Amino acid sequence: MRGLRATGHTFRVPLDHADPASPSIEVFAREYSSLDHGDDEVSRLPWLLFLQGGPGGRGVRATQLSGWLKSAAREFRILMLDQRGTGLSTPADAMTLASLPTPQARADYLTHFRADSIVADAELIRHRLGSPPWTVFGQSYGGFCTLTYLSIAPEGMQRALITGGLAPLSGAPDEVYRATFRRVEERNAEYFSWYPGDRDLVTRIARHLDAVEEHLPSGERLTARRFQMVGSFLGGNTRVHGLHYLLEDAFTQTPDGPRLSATFLEQVSGIVSRASQPLYALLHESIYCQGAASSWAAQRVLEEYPQFREDADATLLTGEMIYDWYFEEDPALRPLQAVAGILAEKDDWGRLYDADVLATNTIPAAAAVYRHDIYVDRELSLATAAAVRNLEVWETDEFHHDGIADDGEGIFERLLSMTRR
Repeated sequence: MRGLRATGHTFRVPLDHADPASPSIEVFAREYSSLDHGDDEVSRLPWLLFLQGGPGGRGVRATQLSGWLKSAAREFRILMLDQRGTGLSTPADAMTLASLPTPQARADYLTHFRADSIVADAELIRHRLGSPPWTVFGQSYGGFCTLTYLSIAPEGMQRALITGGLAPLSGAPDEVYRATFRRVEERNAEYFSWYPGDRDLVTRIARHLDAVEEHLPSGERLTARRFQMVGSFLGGNTRVHGLHYLLEDAFTQTPDGPRLSATFLEQVSGIVSRASQPLYALLHESIYCQGAASSWAAQRVLEEYPQFREDADATLLTGEMIYDWYFEEDPALRPLQAVAGILAEKDDWGRLYDADVLATNTIPAAAAVYRHDIYVDRELSLATAAAVRNLEVWETDEFHHDGIADDGEGIFERLLSMTRR
């Protein structure tokens, strides 16, 4: 594939690494390398493990070496992990979880799909590949996992590279959502300053959805509050401008008056559905939880920001937050509604980070912190960075959350060089 060599690997791992009697699941990873290296040379290259964003995101399916992959393949063999439950790893979705007898059993099963289990998988895989300590590169939630790696298995790492993914080391998810709601409001204002005509258009769409039943191609009614989730565009660097193209042909004229166009509804369906990534909705708040329940934190914090109500005078778009009603309105999530409720009230989540280990960290680490990131807050990120010894920060306003999609090569090379100083 245009200079790219790809090789699949499948590993059997325990569902619960702490229980020798635990049933096993499969974890898939795809190895990428450059054809500029011969087979013998590739076998001698050091490994780089990439941890994708999410939770619930499968590894990148590359068809050519571009962006950060192009840069990394010059000196690494890249292992692209399908984190447990995703991609070609043993799936965790409504169909497969139905084999477990009760919602409680399904929720218990999913407690083994957080960062600590992903890191344990990675260490087992590293040993099976016969690799010495390797470079770990984490984007977004993959950066959260990288911090967990530094906490519980630093002996497996040569260096850590993180982009848009420095998680709070303690505290409830509430502080995360208070910060990100503020960021999202600022990003709404910035977007509407570029496209002032979209200000009234967004509100018009929301009011139309309150008054007229519009249905997505999957059959369910599109509500105003679910439409607000197209604000996921706002987290992008150049992708944000795709929101304008989505909105520009929202309405079409019919004999019965204006209706939302089929083109618009088709595109919105792909944005607001979690059919291909149910773990994102199920586990999103739990990735912040240590010893306490989330109790639908984003939904509670939303009450503090009435400007985000779907019936506000000027409708604002939201970000990646997950709410309990989402499991009613998304058909892909309805079978998992009871499971989501149990996970939201679970109050004995284990620790994901060891502050003492991180305070004495000796592994070279570098992190890109995006100043206006609407998903991973700058101030919270810098507080975490200050608590991790040997972690150097590059703070920039050049990029938003998905910066590596815009200049992956430059960002990767900068972070790599920072760990070599």
